[in-house]
Formats: sequence, C-alpha cells, structure tokens
Amino acid sequence: MLSAILTTAQDVQQQAKGTSPWFWVIYIGLMLGLVYLMIIKPQKKARKQQEDLHKSMEPGDTVMTTGGFYGTLLDIVDDQTVIVEFGNDRHCRIPMHPNAIAEVEKAGSAVVKADEPEEEPEKDDAAEDKKLGKSKM
Repeated sequence: MLSAILTTAQDVQQQAKGTSPWFWVIYIGLMLGLVYLMIIKPQKKARKQQEDLHKSMEPGDTVMTTGGFYGTLLDIVDDQTVIVEFGNDRHCRIPMHPNAIAEVEKAGSAVVKADEPEEEPEKDDAAEDKKLGKSKM
C-alpha cells in the first residue's frame, strides 16, 4: 500500500514537471493580447475622437461642455484655452480647457424648414368604424 501511494505521488510530480514552458509563454501572450483588445485599444480610439473634435472646433460653433452647458465658442486662444460664451446677455464668457468640451455643432449646420402646412392623409371613416366595431344604423 505504501508503494502504491509513493508511485502515485511520483506520477503527480512527473505530470507537473511535464508542463511545457511554451504553454506559459503562449498563456501570458494571450492574456496580454486580451488586455490590449479590451483596455488599450478602446482608450486609443476615444483619444483619437477627442483630438479630431478639438481640431474641428472653430469660433462661432455651438458647443456642449462636459457639465451639460451649451454655449458659443468665441475664440481659441491656444492649445490649452478656449473662450466660451454662455447665455444671451453676452456677459458670461468663460475660458476653459478644450477637454471640457464634449460635443461640437458647426455654425450654420442646423436645418430649419419654412412653416409649411403638413397635409394630413384623408381618413376613411367607414374603415375606422369597422376597426372599432361600430356599425352604422
């Protein structure tokens, strides 16, 4: 019985030693690849979108800050400062960092249609009454 236990213990040790070092290299490589795909790549994409947003800003654009305030971009002083005007009274001009701007709407990009009366489709009262279960008597 003691020899059976020793034999089993020796078999377990041999199996543990039998793990190839290539297994660990591949395992660590797969884990690093997974970290890259789930963390680093999305951050790079978001950073690129933010840089494109900053490059497209021009004075006169309507902007929304990360705090949810809407204003008009008055001036781009340098890479670290923009001046945004809030409100209609033109007394609230705030210098801020471009990273505080979440969305940009280009000046003149809003489409406003003239007040045209919309045509309503003619209603078929008989078909509508039939749907409602009414009958004419």
